[in-house]
Amino acid sequence: MTISTEVRGHVGIVEMRDPPHNFLSVGQIADIAGALEAFAADMNVRSAVLCAEGRSFCAGANFAGDGAGNTADLYAGAARLCEVGIPFVAAVQGPAIGGGLGLAMTANFRVTCPDARFSANFVKLGIHQGFGLSVTLPEILGPSRAAEVLLTGRRYKGEEAVAVGLADLCVPNTSVRDEALRLAEEIAEGAPLAIRAINATLRAGLGERLRIATKHEADEQARLFATEDSKEGVRSVNERRTGEFQGR
Repeated sequence: MTISTEVRGHVGIVEMRDPPHNFLSVGQIADIAGALEAFAADMNVRSAVLCAEGRSFCAGANFAGDGAGNTADLYAGAARLCEVGIPFVAAVQGPAIGGGLGLAMTANFRVTCPDARFSANFVKLGIHQGFGLSVTLPEILGPSRAAEVLLTGRRYKGEEAVAVGLADLCVPNTSVRDEALRLAEEIAEGAPLAIRAINATLRAGLGERLRIATKHEADEQARLFATEDSKEGVRSVNERRTGEFQGR
């Protein structure tokens, strides 16, 4: 299993345990969603924290290795995460890149630090964004700011991420998990039925929108993965240089 779980008081904790980068996989996302769903089915658990072991929160899919795997199945997990019955906080202690940013954006809140980096780097790879970012970024940031994040592929440091709305709180590097837990504990002081009802109202329809969007995202990624620009994008990112794209 790619995760570990525990319950502290009324807060469930899911830790990704595939360091250093916690790359996305179908199994990893299924494990995370299953753990959060199990917490939501337990009335003793009222909120949750999603955190990670290692340098990165989640560095996306490892395109230099076995790629994104079954992209459609992978991205379908985004809808499950946005339909979890309790609110959860992402403790983003390091890079959240590409699909890893998509994973962070499925949380209700994000706590981060100066050493973290947030980036939807798909345009640098010559492909379409995925993991529901077509929905979650405009929902959280607004259309114009979401377009900036997606079309530039820019990297945002922790403080910058808070300024543009990608994160909610920036704290010292060593305090990320503690602050995420503190926020989850504050939420968990509320009545469990009310927490679930409010969370469901605020997220009504989000899962269905993500199902539609992630299917489109996966189709577009499959189309663009076959292009020369995509091959150049992967090379250029791995070689840490600007891509030389030709539009083919």
